[in-house]
Amino acid sequence: MNRTKIPQTDSIEELARFWDTHDLTDLADELEEVNESVFEPQTEVTIRLEPQDASAVTELAKSRGVSQANLIQEWVVERIQASASSMI
Repeated sequence: MNRTKIPQTDSIEELARFWDTHDLTDLADELEEVNESVFEPQTEVTIRLEPQDASAVTELAKSRGVSQANLIQEWVVERIQASASSMI
């Protein structure tokens, strides 16, 4: 019998597809209890934008099919990485 295994991936999309078609109780022997936090808490930051800038962010996010928050988060991470690279 070919036994299904839980995928070893960090891809949320891949895991979501897997769990959409599998039942947790069928794979209980593969699970292990974790006592420490798995996810690091995120810090929320509020920013103020001029109306025209907020509109531009909204339009860019829509055109890319992402939320405004995800688009801004991506920009911030890119800028941090670029700054860190230039310090080396």
